[in-house]
Amino acid sequence: MRRAGEEQGVKWTHVMTAIIIGGLLSLTVCLIILLLCSIGISNGWLRETSMDKLAIVSCVIGGFSGGVLTVRQCGSRALLAGLAAGGAFFLLLLTGGLLFFAETVCVDQGGLGLLSGCLCGGAAAGILCAGPKRKRRRR
Repeated sequence: MRRAGEEQGVKWTHVMTAIIIGGLLSLTVCLIILLLCSIGISNGWLRETSMDKLAIVSCVIGGFSGGVLTVRQCGSRALLAGLAAGGAFFLLLLTGGLLFFAETVCVDQGGLGLLSGCLCGGAAAGILCAGPKRKRRRR
């Protein structure tokens, strides 16, 4: 039989694993959408001036997809789980940007838009995918 502290630790580990997997799914979906957008720009279907907007939209869609997975796995506190998945996604984007573009990374180059896109996608998943609230019985 498990103790209460051990059970809480197992639950904490499960939630953190769900957040990290949601962040990785968000990153994967975002990179696939950005690949499709770059193909569209190369073929002339999309304008090059819309790159900033496309990056933010892909972050919102990626954050939403990872947030949905995280909310489904966590169960309770859906909004916090979605926001945590969006935050993990932004941290993964930030880490990748620092690794590959260390000399050119600057906050003024759209980092705030990407942060808000990641968090808004995760929050939307938390709001839309939350289960119905249970009604408490009066005694």
